[in-house]
Amino acid sequence: MRQLLTTSNLLMAFCLTTFSIAIPITASAQKASLVQVDEVRTETMDQTVPVIGRLVARQSGKVSARIAGPVEEVLVEVGDNVTTGQVIARLNSATLRADRDLATSEVQASSSRLSTFQARLVLADQELKRFEKLKKSAAFNKSKYEDSIQNSVIAKAEVSQARADINTAKAKLRRAEINLAYTEIKAPYNAVVISKETEAGSYVQAGDPVADLLSRDSLEIEVDVPARRLKAIKAGMEFSLSLEDGTPLLATIRAILPRENPLTRTRPVRLSAQLPNPETLADNQSITLRVPAGAKRDVATVHKDAVIQSANGPMVFLNAEGHAQPRPIQLGQQIGNRIEVIYGLQVGDQVVTRGNERLFPGIPLLINEAGQTKPNPTKEESDDQTSSESDKTKSEEAS
Repeated sequence: MRQLLTTSNLLMAFCLTTFSIAIPITASAQKASLVQVDEVRTETMDQTVPVIGRLVARQSGKVSARIAGPVEEVLVEVGDNVTTGQVIARLNSATLRADRDLATSEVQASSSRLSTFQARLVLADQELKRFEKLKKSAAFNKSKYEDSIQNSVIAKAEVSQARADINTAKAKLRRAEINLAYTEIKAPYNAVVISKETEAGSYVQAGDPVADLLSRDSLEIEVDVPARRLKAIKAGMEFSLSLEDGTPLLATIRAILPRENPLTRTRPVRLSAQLPNPETLADNQSITLRVPAGAKRDVATVHKDAVIQSANGPMVFLNAEGHAQPRPIQLGQQIGNRIEVIYGLQVGDQVVTRGNERLFPGIPLLINEAGQTKPNPTKEESDDQTSSESDKTKSEEAS
């Protein structure tokens, strides 16, 4: 008997509890819920994938001797910064200075011979003119006249030969001066000395390296892009990238090299960028580039705060003529704080982004949008809004 009374008491308490809960829910269903909404709009989908690249120098390599000779001194050390035209090393120039002096003497000697031959030419021409004046006189000697003609021809040839000798001597002098200048090995561009390839006392042949240089001013970016990604890029396109320390940069594709690595199926792509602080950068330094995963496309997107995860999948609440209407949706990729909508919504639809956690189908909506004049709520609506904001504050504090 006691067990039956206990069971009946429990059943009565359950019914009273259910009834007391049902009444507030039914009453509150007629009240407008204060919410914020956002429109479904079109966004450009531009998905990228990270690709690891490196910094490379367009100007780098070994500076070589242009002539053979003994090294007299090396004027730089590893790590030194050199500027264009700065002397890196000197070769012994004693022999070459002697060659230059000899060529200078040959030019002077050729000039003297030219003066002598020019005087002979003047003398031959004078003699030829005298014989031409005597052609009609009895004192004219034909054989001597013919000899004077030949003497003039010979004198002209000697003058031409002397002029050619002068040109030859001057060419030798220029060559000697060039070789003498080559005894000073200079930096061809602003660079850093990576290594020294010789020392004082060594003998170098023409073409032997003296120092290895690398120009920091010519650093650019090279990345090995998968061949399947090349359809989405072309020369002149701009990309975002970052250095190892996270420094963001903007780079432009300069060239796509027609060389593919058969093992990785990648091709080198060169990009130019305004690199900050070149003094802190290095050749082969790693860099991350974001390459497009495919062509750009326009998609419908919804704000991420509007999406509710239900038992049947993602859904949103639409603003259907001032009333809440649930709508299941299928989502795609995320774009910032928005998510691609594959189906379920159309561009221009209004979805609830704030206050959607307490909505149910058909409840009236009181829109609270930034910059929009809000209607004065009734006392019951004001009490319900205060209660909702208090519940939300407690929920946020608990989270």
